[in-house]
Amino acid sequence: MKDYIEERAVEIAYYIIENKATVRQTAVAFGVSKSTIHKDVTERLLQINPSLAGEARKVLDLNKSERHIRGGLATREKYLHQHA
Repeated sequence: MKDYIEERAVEIAYYIIENKATVRQTAVAFGVSKSTIHKDVTERLLQINPSLAGEARKVLDLNKSERHIRGGLATREKYLHQHA
């Protein structure tokens, strides 16, 4: 694996952990695709730093479990602004 990819994977993990960021937010911040973020955290980082990968995975799992709530809130907000 190339050095810059390893560095990016570690930086991504720290960003996710520090900001409790979603995959989409992280992808925008790093200028890469959601698929790249996911692959960096779930596959590449496991080879580089398994404990860091575990911490980042916890945040991503939490975000995944809450996404239906955030989606509902976004929809509610959308319709509140339409009728106002």
